[in-house]
Amino acid sequence: MQLDDLRIFVRVAELASFTQAADQLGLLKGRVSTAVQQLEAQLGTRLLQRTTRRVRLTSDGEQFLERCRELLADAEQLQTLFQPAASGLKGRLRIDLPNTLAREIVIPRLPEFLAAHPQLDVGISTTDRFVDLVREGFDCVLRVGQLADSELIVRPLGAMTMGNVASPAYLRAHGTPRSLADLAQHRIVHYSGSLSAQGAGLEYLDEGGAVRVHPMRSALVVNSADAFQAACLAGLGLIQAPLRGIQQLVDAGLLVEVMPSFRAAPLPVSLLYPHRHHVPPRVQAMLNWLTQVIEPALRPPSIA
Repeated sequence: MQLDDLRIFVRVAELASFTQAADQLGLLKGRVSTAVQQLEAQLGTRLLQRTTRRVRLTSDGEQFLERCRELLADAEQLQTLFQPAASGLKGRLRIDLPNTLAREIVIPRLPEFLAAHPQLDVGISTTDRFVDLVREGFDCVLRVGQLADSELIVRPLGAMTMGNVASPAYLRAHGTPRSLADLAQHRIVHYSGSLSAQGAGLEYLDEGGAVRVHPMRSALVVNSADAFQAACLAGLGLIQAPLRGIQQLVDAGLLVEVMPSFRAAPLPVSLLYPHRHHVPPRVQAMLNWLTQVIEPALRPPSIA
């Protein structure tokens, strides 16, 4: 029973697809299918039920999948058991980060992590969408915002304090809003992954701490953090954004905070990864390093 065959089986089981597993592993689909068939022959049981539309684990396959994960994690630890600590970890890491946090926090500090582990091959995806961690083959992802229910393991890192900002040119043209009633004369830049203007408005916490949304006319709908900020700088409307990401623009006078008593609820920041047990050493090292780097950076700034 070969470790490579176990790795292939795990990817097929997690993705529920021979084709997707082959694509991620860089193998021919025939090689992937053969590996699973060989395992089934050696074990004397069927691990996967195959139909024209889907692949799913059998009850034996579910038990075998858990043991495979344990064995693969143990094998990775054994490979470095007698290596000098100075040699660092080996292997490939794939992580997904929001654009702003990658640019401003993680990547500037990344040289120290790679210096400690020069033999690691790190791949970083920076997107503003929620990737499918398992299906797209990521070891861990960093997410900002409320999380949907899932079987992923969540490590909370803190929260990002929000602020309402606009450009000086926009405020000169439309005035500075000071109350919810004033917003009738204003526009907001709406952020939506689907580019839908539905739900556009100013989010705020009422006196009881409940989240409210005051509807507003949307000047523009965008689906990326860079476009969101650029639209505000261009004077297209108000935006609600994490203070940490706009502090320098406020300090430089390029943006102005308005209505500080009507800030949106803080956005939680979390690390997600697939399994609590049998986390490979290289993944555990990345999780711990990201925690050490990001947690202090989430302390809320003050805007004068």
